[in-house]
Amino acid sequence: MRGRAERATARAASFDRTRADHRQELAEDYVELIAELIETTGEARAVDLAGRLGVTAATVANAIARLQRDGYVKSEPYRAIFLTERGRELAAYCRRRHRIVLALLAALGVDPATAEQDAEGIEHHVSEPTLAAIERWLLRQGVRLD
Repeated sequence: MRGRAERATARAASFDRTRADHRQELAEDYVELIAELIETTGEARAVDLAGRLGVTAATVANAIARLQRDGYVKSEPYRAIFLTERGRELAAYCRRRHRIVLALLAALGVDPATAEQDAEGIEHHVSEPTLAAIERWLLRQGVRLD
C-alpha cells in the first residue's frame, strides 16, 4: 500500500495535469473553430469566432494574440485569421480526438445532442493512452471513425 506522501504526490500530479489541460483547452477550441470556419466559409474572422463562442471581441483578440505567440495562427488587424502548419496539425488532432470520443458516447447509447456536448469536455482531458484504447475498442466493434 502506498504511503500518505506518495498518495499526496500522485494527487498533486493529477491536479497539475488537469490545470495544464485547462490551459491547452482554450487554444484547442479556437484552433478547431478557426479550421472549421476556413473549411466552411473560406475564412476565419474574429467577429465570427466571437459570435460562435459567445465571447467579446476583446476576448477573441487576447486569445488570437496568445495563439500567434504560441505559433498556431497568423493574423493582422482587421484581416482574416490563418492557421500555421502547427495550428493545422493541432486542429486535425483535435478533430480526430473529438470523433473518437463522440463515437464512444454514441456506441454507449448517449443521445446525439448530449454526446456532442459531453464530447466537448471529455476530449480535452482524455489521455493519449486512453484515447488509443478507446479507438482500438471502437474499431473492434466495427465503428467507423472517419
